[in-house]
Amino acid sequence: MVEVAKIVTLQHFLTVKKLQVEQVESLIARATFFKNGGAVPQFETPLYAANLFFENSTRTHCSFEMAERKLGLQTIPFDPSTSSVSKGETLYDTLLALESIGVNLAVIRHSQNEYYRDLVELTPPQKLEMGIVNAGDGSGQHPSQSLLDMMTIAEQFGSFTGLKVVIVGDLTNSRVARSNMELLQRLGAQLYFSGPRCWYSEEFAAYGTYRPLDEVLPQMDVVMLLRVQHERHQAEADFSAASYHTKYGLTEKRYAQLKEKAIIMHPGPINRGVELSSSLVEAPKSRFTTQMQNGVFMRMAMLESVIRGRHLGGR
Repeated sequence: MVEVAKIVTLQHFLTVKKLQVEQVESLIARATFFKNGGAVPQFETPLYAANLFFENSTRTHCSFEMAERKLGLQTIPFDPSTSSVSKGETLYDTLLALESIGVNLAVIRHSQNEYYRDLVELTPPQKLEMGIVNAGDGSGQHPSQSLLDMMTIAEQFGSFTGLKVVIVGDLTNSRVARSNMELLQRLGAQLYFSGPRCWYSEEFAAYGTYRPLDEVLPQMDVVMLLRVQHERHQAEADFSAASYHTKYGLTEKRYAQLKEKAIIMHPGPINRGVELSSSLVEAPKSRFTTQMQNGVFMRMAMLESVIRGRHLGGR
């Protein structure tokens, strides 16, 4: 059990960039505590959360809502398509309205990188007291996915030191890759990148090494596959899903080359037959469903960190 003194406390949960190793370990421990049936904190006053998803989402959106319900929070429905945002209202003014009616926490996914700066770096007389939790910003950060991934790896291996991890696929557009490479390096893993060379940028060189997938696959402990974001590649007339699968996908033949205790991961949604063969989605080495299960408990820990950091609910 994690003692209260060791629980992470934050004003907002926006990025993994500034998280210390001890904080990551505490979040994993707290999420594991919840997963193992540990007592959920009892808040003295009601807490209200709104989930503002300006991009489509199944896993992250529903997972946050489940986490909120498990913590005893009351969720206020919000649909961007029927909100005043469609009339040109700014995100700040939307949150100002929600805060005015009593919302304490806003979980936001937005297509703009670092959208949250306009919400936390305020100029007087602007003032927002609610906590902001970033559920994904453009091609920037995806802190909850990154932390649930760290939790899943920790469950399997216990430690990150010396683990060999390869991140494969649509690196340029992936907020998952950016978040994970920062935490994995900080935690002591040895990181590699693979997939189409044209989707690899030199910004990744500070974190790991690019290698052809077939060259490194047999030595990897964790194979982290990224969704090919077809919506961002519509202009690439020469892109072929079948060709991608043959060259860079996890086929059954490649799966057979994995180490005995290696695991494969994917943030979802999966393009079956592209990033990996459909038959491997629920294979013994796959942790796809485990990642989704862990997501609820990690998001509980993240929400709790902001609740405690802002002294909400009488805590």
